[in-house]
Parts: sequence; C-alpha cells; structure tokens
Amino acid sequence: MPYYDHELQDLIGQLGLWADLRTEQGAAVAPIVADTKRALRKALRDVKRVKTDPLLRDREPDTLEAIRRLRPAGPRKLWEKLPARGLEKRLKGAWLGRAAGCTLGAPVEMWSVEGMMELARSHGDAFPPRDYWSGHPSADTKRYGTSTVRDYLRDGIREIPVDDDLTYTVLGLAILERFGPAFTTGDVGRTWLDELPMACTAERVALENLKAGVPATKAALRNNPYVEWIGADIRSDPWAYAAPGWPERAAAMAWRDAFLSHRRNGLYGAMFFAAAMAAAFAVQDAEEALCVGLTEIPARCRLAEDLRWALETAPGLSGWREARDAVDQRFPGMSPVHTNNNACLTVFGLLLGGGDFTKTIGITVAMGLDNDCTAATAGSLLGAILGIDGIPGHWWKPFRNRCRTYLHNHGHIRNNDLVKRFMGQAARVWAVNDEV
Repeated sequence: MPYYDHELQDLIGQLGLWADLRTEQGAAVAPIVADTKRALRKALRDVKRVKTDPLLRDREPDTLEAIRRLRPAGPRKLWEKLPARGLEKRLKGAWLGRAAGCTLGAPVEMWSVEGMMELARSHGDAFPPRDYWSGHPSADTKRYGTSTVRDYLRDGIREIPVDDDLTYTVLGLAILERFGPAFTTGDVGRTWLDELPMACTAERVALENLKAGVPATKAALRNNPYVEWIGADIRSDPWAYAAPGWPERAAAMAWRDAFLSHRRNGLYGAMFFAAAMAAAFAVQDAEEALCVGLTEIPARCRLAEDLRWALETAPGLSGWREARDAVDQRFPGMSPVHTNNNACLTVFGLLLGGGDFTKTIGITVAMGLDNDCTAATAGSLLGAILGIDGIPGHWWKPFRNRCRTYLHNHGHIRNNDLVKRFMGQAARVWAVNDEV
C-alpha cells in the first residue's frame, strides 16, 4: 500500500526553508508562496471529497448493527454468570499489567530499535528490557505536564506515573460510574468536556469539535484524518474490565466510546482489543483470547486481515527483531501511531512472549513504534490471564498502590480502589442480560 505523506511533508518543509532563505536574500517570494497555498487548499478539498473504494466501504461499516452483520461466528459470552471467586486477582493483574507495560514503554515511546538498544547498552540494562529502564538522557523532561521521565525509571517510580494510555482507562471508569453500562456516545462526550484537559490526534480533534458545539456522534468527522489511528484502541481496557468474560458486551461499549473520535478500522481496533481482553478473563491462553476478539469485528475489514496475517506469521518468526521487520514490510510508510501496524506488533508480543509476562512486555517495547501503547495492551491482556500472582513483583510493587492521571477530578487513585470499582461495574454489567 503506497503512502504519500513523507514525500509531501518533505516538499512542504523544503519549500518553507527555501522561501525563508530567498526572503532573507531580498527576493520577492510572497506571490509564489500565495499561489502554493491556494493550490494546497484546493488539493486538500479534492482529497477530502474523493470517493473511497465502494467494495471496501461495504466491508468496513461504521454502525454497530452493520458491523455485527459482518462479523464471523463467535462465542459472544464465555460465562453464564460472573464468577464468585478469582476475578479480583485477574482484574488486578490486568490493570497493573497495563500500567507496567505502559510505564516501561513511555520513556522510549516511538524510539527506533537502535536508539533503545543504545540506551540499554549505555546504562547496562538488558535488551529487550527485563526491568524498568535505569537511566534516560531526558530524565527531567515532563510528560503531560505532570510526571518527569525520571518517574518512569527503576529508581524513580513512586506511583503509576501519568500517561494517556492509563488516564483513558480511569476516564472509562468515570463514564461507567456516572452513566452506567447503557452510556451513549453523547455521555462520553459530556465526560470528556468535564474531565479531559488535553488530547492528541483524533482525540484532540474530537475534543475541539465538542467544544465548538459539534454533536458527539459527528465529532469524529470534521477535520479528522486520524480516524483510523491507535487512539480508540488504547481506550478499550475499561470496557473489558467492566464486561469480563463477555466479549460481545465489551466490544459494544468500546464501539460507543470509539465512535466519538474514530471510524472504520479505528473503531474495529477498539472493539477487537476490548473483546480479546474480556475473553482473557475467561481463558488461559493469549492466542485464544485474540481469536475471540476477531469474532467481534467485520471478517473482511483490513484490520481483521492484518490480524489473521499476524496470527499465522507468528509461529514462523525467529524472534522479536524479525517480527518488527515483518511489520515494516507489510506496512511500508504507515504512520507509527496507526491502529493496524501496532495491533500486529501487540499480537507478536503476546505470542512470542509465550505467557511469560516479563518477556512479553519486554519484546513488545523492543519492537518499537507506539510501544507504550502496545506494551500496555499486551500487559493488560496477559495480566488478565495470569492474574496478579503471575506477574513478577518488580513490575508492580514500586507503584505503592498509587496511580496518577491528568483528569480534572481524578488526579490520584489507589490501585486497589480502582480494581474494586471495576468489580462493582462488572456486577452492574452482568446484572443486565438485555443488550445495552
């Protein structure tokens, strides 16, 4: 699949540099720049209006009803009722597994493999990592205006440090507690306006559109080229935590949340991971959970095809480096924060990790791209399978039962309380058998 953004961005960057230089040298470049702007605006309008492939469009609907008509057969629900024992440990494993993967990946988010290898070498750390990073060249830099990079390092962790991958999990819990399992996309939008001070890519556009008065069901559609990027699937965990063992219900809640900001494969990424994580509470194998997740998205959408490729390719891979190379070859030029390429890396991390928590999040981070997101998702799904007793203590004990977010009204949370609150939401979800 060809991508044009890199060449286009380079041309625009070069044009700006040359225009600056010639202006400094006394040349009259303003008319040329004005003509270029007019041409670019016209090109942008034309690209927005161009018709997409109708056959692919038919395979990739946006409404929940149409998505369900195109999904393959699946279990939909893995339990008859919420189990009386064992769920709390699995929920704790999922949440702290997510936090561990995210905290490990955050200091090297979007780094090249070579850059991460050099960081490990310079500080005597194993690579792929088997513990949190022991040093960083930008240790005093703040992330999200709150936690410094030092707060994510081995000797600096005092709580779960702030990150969007974790903040959205807490935000999902706030939506459930405020509106219940039958919340709407409009309820999601209202909560964002009340709680969310900042956002990136598709979430940023949706939040800006909400503030401008755009209805929540249309907030994803105005000036949003990010609708198939990773943002919605990093928000999928709370719906799985609230519907453990019930992948269909988790996917439906993920759809209502994702519809605020995403479309097509952006929606499916959220639904797939919500369903897979919901299944992970009821199975003992990551591959089984991932296969259940595939039954909740359209069978012939691009994401489903990519995920099936990853599942089929993983057994023949020699290791994590070959896995990253395979993703680069399949998705040349794709944004490093797209849903599809990162979903495949998450699958590779889980399958190559072989059920070993340390190995799983370590190689997921090592493969790169949006690796705090992929490692958080892999850690969450495997944590739901293993439970907290299956996660080595050095990954979660440094958090000291505390979590920090950048939400307006949920800045600090105790991890044990968060798990209990999700237990309460799971009971609410399982108390209603009708579709919500």
